[in-house]
Amino acid sequence: MIVKEHLVARKNVSDSFRFENTYSMKLHGTEENGHNWNNGHIAYHKLYTVVSEAVTGFTHIYCYDDTKFKFLSQLLGCPILTLDYSI
Repeated sequence: MIVKEHLVARKNVSDSFRFENTYSMKLHGTEENGHNWNNGHIAYHKLYTVVSEAVTGFTHIYCYDDTKFKFLSQLLGCPILTLDYSI
């Protein structure tokens, strides 16, 4: 899995982090969001630092699906039970 965007939302505030491409690839995007790999502004090697700092102090992390749930658990070194993807 390659993370393109990470969003942290809390009451009345949301932070969005877009990462640069991890390797050279043909320019592409999606019609739904219009984003492509060249829209990133954070170096990909900073993924752990950005995500871990963004969720510091939270007691629950909600994920969209099981794949993202497992990825974040491994990235952050959290036991699986601390993450909740049941939204």
